[in-house]
Amino acid sequence: MTLDGSPTSPAPAGVGRRQFLTLATAGVAASTLTVTVGSLTPAAALTTPGATHAAPTAAPAPRKRELRAMWISSVVNIDWPSASGLSAEQQKAELLGWLDVARDFRLNAVFVQVRPTADAFWPSPYEPWSQYLTGVQGQDPGYDPLAFVVEECHRRNLEIHAWYNPYRVSMQADPARLVPEHPARQHPEWVWAYGGKLYFDPGLPAAQEHIKNAILHSVENYDIDGVHFDDYFYPYAVAGETIPDAATFATHGAGFDRVEDWRRHNVDTFVQSISQRIKQAKPWVKFGISPFGIWRNASTDPRGSQTGGSQSYDMQFADTRKWVLEGWLDYINPQIYWQLGLAVADYAKLVPWWADVAAQSGTHLYIGEALYKVTSGVFTDPAELSNHLTFCREQEHPVHGNVYFSAKHVPADPQGSMTRVRDDHYRYPALVPAMPHLPGTKVRTPVLAWAGWRDDGVRVHWTDAGGRRFAATSFAIYRADGWVQHVDTENPANLVATQRAEGRVVQDFLDPTAVRRRRTPSPRTALAPGCNQAAPRRARWSVRPASCRAAARHDRPSPELGPREGQARRRVVRWVRHAPSGFRGRPAVGAGWHSGTREHARPPPRRPLDRRSVGPAVRPPAPAHRRVGERP
Repeated sequence: MTLDGSPTSPAPAGVGRRQFLTLATAGVAASTLTVTVGSLTPAAALTTPGATHAAPTAAPAPRKRELRAMWISSVVNIDWPSASGLSAEQQKAELLGWLDVARDFRLNAVFVQVRPTADAFWPSPYEPWSQYLTGVQGQDPGYDPLAFVVEECHRRNLEIHAWYNPYRVSMQADPARLVPEHPARQHPEWVWAYGGKLYFDPGLPAAQEHIKNAILHSVENYDIDGVHFDDYFYPYAVAGETIPDAATFATHGAGFDRVEDWRRHNVDTFVQSISQRIKQAKPWVKFGISPFGIWRNASTDPRGSQTGGSQSYDMQFADTRKWVLEGWLDYINPQIYWQLGLAVADYAKLVPWWADVAAQSGTHLYIGEALYKVTSGVFTDPAELSNHLTFCREQEHPVHGNVYFSAKHVPADPQGSMTRVRDDHYRYPALVPAMPHLPGTKVRTPVLAWAGWRDDGVRVHWTDAGGRRFAATSFAIYRADGWVQHVDTENPANLVATQRAEGRVVQDFLDPTAVRRRRTPSPRTALAPGCNQAAPRRARWSVRPASCRAAARHDRPSPELGPREGQARRRVVRWVRHAPSGFRGRPAVGAGWHSGTREHARPPPRRPLDRRSVGPAVRPPAPAHRRVGERP
């Protein structure tokens, strides 16, 4: 994640680009701000003389669908794990803490770095265990971190985008410090050193194939929602050094007169190829890249932006604009890490430029936000980030969300900036933006089965009417207070929460925010779950009708595309009779019944209860579940 706003000032060797910042004024490099890994050193803010922009004055109404995410970095233990060598339980506890932070700030996705340096956060047959887990490369941490991340994210209905660094092999330049079984040791011809680090040579087809195989192994074996790359392709320029790929160019560069064009071709080929292979393996998995915020300046290329900073097209040989226009990406997430009005890289110039590019192919646009710059003191206005979101929503072409770097700065809440973002823009939960171009199946409107007051709120039960074939991935729960005819599901204020499907017919949700308005055991708040792409339905209950609506996910696969989480655990049940825990009264007729087969559309008759053996305050046990094919 580069922070370089200067066209000529490279980062010093040994300092990560996330920790290096160059601010330029009037197109001339200004002073630099360097920070250490794990902590950011405050510095006086640098302003841009003559650059002005009228900041938005009022926050717009919250949106029902938008991506709200944060990056969780693992390289050199920036975010998680906070230090190498922590126990498995300590690592798990830290990860759960980050996910709780995401929910507290009403985020709905996390981008977790699982392959920081040609190593793995899962048992990979291609690369060793990451040293950032145990402190020793290749050492088993005692659990499967990626599996744990996926499970816990989905438990909270957070999208999990697995974040990979494609080409970086090591944060140091000595191959001998890698474990003997490391592919860079096994194939030294694949690797070269540059800027104090080791990289796979992007011009070698064998190295590219290895990278793709390593990444695809996690895609094929884990229920991740997205594959995410950052801005690390060819390395950023280091003063006094030349990328050592002359021999590779001489061997594989036929048809190219300039090495720069050949390098861009190598990256293009890699991006296109892995995009195709991801869709072949799991067509519903999203693929996105977070490049440096400037493609090219208009002074260099008339198609570029009105900026004066470093150019990813020439610096990392990343033709990010082409990737969007060719439709190789599901989303583009440029790192626009500058403030409104900064002359060399004005946020107000870059966002509309990217929005126009993304609109030409229908690619979703998410904006990378530099929350760490509030911590470091570069952003002096506490409302800077909130103004960014307001500006994004004012664009002619849609901006579908924002991603914050990095996780550690979200709970730190420097200058109250994230609290302000939440209060101004994230007052209510939000559904992840729909991607209709991704494959999926139809889902059916769930059936409200029961709702009632409990000591801690309203408990709602519903049945997933889709069965195994049309099972929903997640649900959206809406509420309207008071006596209403229906719930307005287009109003984000009525969205109470989203919830992941739990792999069973009967789902439930506790709404602790509901307020009891009358002394009655019946619910006085209309609640209803909804599932993906289902048409609105009015589900009648004992007091008022409730409405069901579609949820956020569009990535539920057809059965022929392969299993998803929960499908393997679902049972085909003929009849399910649901009795909520602690319920003492008689449920509404038919409300707790679900048919798992089309041949039996009506529930069986109830058997009379022998109340002679049942105390007045004890509910008889519900009949046991019967599987299809069993005799009643």
